[in-house]
Amino acid sequence: MRRIGVLVVAVLLLLPLAGVAAADGPAVRLSVAQAGTGGSVTVHGTGWRPHTLLMLLVCGRATPSRGVIGGTNSCANADGRAVTTDARGAFAKKLPVAEPPVPCPCVVHVATVTGTPAQADAVLDVAGHPVAPLPAEPSGGRLSVLSDTRLTGSGSLLTWFGAPPSRTLVFTAGNLGTTPVKDPVFQIGTAHGVFAPQWDDRQWHGTLAPGGKAQIELPVELSAGAHGDYSVSLKYGGKLLAEQPWGVGRPWGMTLFWILLCLVVPAALFRAGMAVVDRMRPRRPAAPSRFRLTRPAPRARTRPPKSPPADSPAAALPWFAPGEAPGGPRPAPHDDSPTRPHDDGPTSRTTPTRKGPT
Repeated sequence: MRRIGVLVVAVLLLLPLAGVAAADGPAVRLSVAQAGTGGSVTVHGTGWRPHTLLMLLVCGRATPSRGVIGGTNSCANADGRAVTTDARGAFAKKLPVAEPPVPCPCVVHVATVTGTPAQADAVLDVAGHPVAPLPAEPSGGRLSVLSDTRLTGSGSLLTWFGAPPSRTLVFTAGNLGTTPVKDPVFQIGTAHGVFAPQWDDRQWHGTLAPGGKAQIELPVELSAGAHGDYSVSLKYGGKLLAEQPWGVGRPWGMTLFWILLCLVVPAALFRAGMAVVDRMRPRRPAAPSRFRLTRPAPRARTRPPKSPPADSPAAALPWFAPGEAPGGPRPAPHDDSPTRPHDDGPTSRTTPTRKGPT
């Protein structure tokens, strides 16, 4: 009896600790378990990271144990709601009930938008929505990520000019099942900001034995010209395994190209337009030659003649005044005026006066 009493006391002491441990993880609770389309349900959450942005969705073909099969494609995304947790990691948000695109069983799916991935589901019975059994769970291995994911690789010169950025997602996966997994197909999702990710299938060639692990590398590529804050998500079998942030730099080469294009094209158009205007402008008539300004020819510098040396024959010759000829005096100029008669006789050098010649 004493031992039973000790065990009862120990159990009573451990129950509060178990409740605290269970409350450490994210949990979701609904105000009602059943609601019809057009109604609403209040979602209460506890155990989340403080000041974290969450997305609330009504999803079909899902259970809390298996998660949302098909991802957000099985959810009523247009009627989702976003909420931010308080300083204690709790929240309360009213969510409108909408029919998901796939049959029930349905859940209210709550997941983090940024940061470390975390999610929780709560069962919701959507009244009037069709119900179908879940697809059979694939038998065999069950993969899980055993290490932190990372993105390897770097950009190139082409990426600087707008080529699609590409990286390699590296992680270590382990097979927690009982049968080997051969050539598993993963889903890689890329999301920009708060938008929903776009998923692509990536197959890894190899075999994972039960209890084995392997390092897996999967290529990730964005669209051309992508830049900003992106997140890369990893899924296998419809279950989210990991999420990795990716900051993509701006392609400054494209910015430089457009700046140069905006400068060169207007300059080329301006020069072409000026050439057309100059060709179409009427020509002015040429100015007369007498109005043309001509540049006078440079005057040649003349040097004074050198005097001959004293002993030369030219130095002994006499010098004559301009207009005089050597050998005698200059003859008087002839007057051919018709008022004076021509005289054939000898000329006199005397000047006539009123008294006659002297």
